[in-house]
Amino acid sequence: MNSTISKDQIYFYQDNGYVVIEDFLNADELERWRSALTVAVKERNGQKMPGQAIKMGEDDGINKDVEYFNSVFDQLLNLWQTNDQIKDLMLDKSIGKMAAELAGVDGIRIWHDQALIKRPWANPTAWHLDTPFWSFSDRNAISIWVALDDATLENGCLFFIPGSHQATGFRNVELGRNMAGIFEMYPEFKQSRSVAAPMKAGSCSFHNGLTIHGAHANMTPGFRRAMTCAYMPDGNVFNGVRNILPESYLNTIMVGDVLNNEEQNPLIYSK
Repeated sequence: MNSTISKDQIYFYQDNGYVVIEDFLNADELERWRSALTVAVKERNGQKMPGQAIKMGEDDGINKDVEYFNSVFDQLLNLWQTNDQIKDLMLDKSIGKMAAELAGVDGIRIWHDQALIKRPWANPTAWHLDTPFWSFSDRNAISIWVALDDATLENGCLFFIPGSHQATGFRNVELGRNMAGIFEMYPEFKQSRSVAAPMKAGSCSFHNGLTIHGAHANMTPGFRRAMTCAYMPDGNVFNGVRNILPESYLNTIMVGDVLNNEEQNPLIYSK
């Protein structure tokens, strides 16, 4: 695993809100990630996340336009909680260290992992922010996005609006079929140039949870698989948004409580 982060990469990330790491996984590691994902998805049998009864294709309270989002991607969350192979991958301290160094924080907890699988001819993913959907509010939240297939301009690679994380905030924008909906809230970025991030399989990107990003439609008959993980800087508190938290945990916390439950959000790196 190519887990060394250079100062130039840190500076680029901090200025632009994203960075691409080429050849993050070698060939054997890539096959391990692919195999683990295949098994984990099969085991889940359509359940979107542990602790909630929502199935793929049902209204999850986030992607309101269910019919449209059924054709954007297959989305399964917190596979690390139901599959030991994915758990080994997601709790890797070296990845946590990469995220912490880029984000400029002392400790990193898993918020949730996420398999994002664009099926053949899938719809585009509208421009959006990540952090406003989550149960904490931190300008340094960060995600990794690992390409398990080549992510190309044709099959749905990511796009970023560089530097947008420096001006966006925690106001939520419904993720729908309107690709430009984000610009109703942040009109200052409507004329910004976006940057495509095509990646060969085994490469990855990191992006800030407040960086405006989206993805092309899949204009091919093949799949575009990605494994992602969102990270919460250690010390964050509950903001009242449920997101992926199970009911059993929600019943034990109040707004302002520190989110430090090791079973739900394990600390995977600390200086």
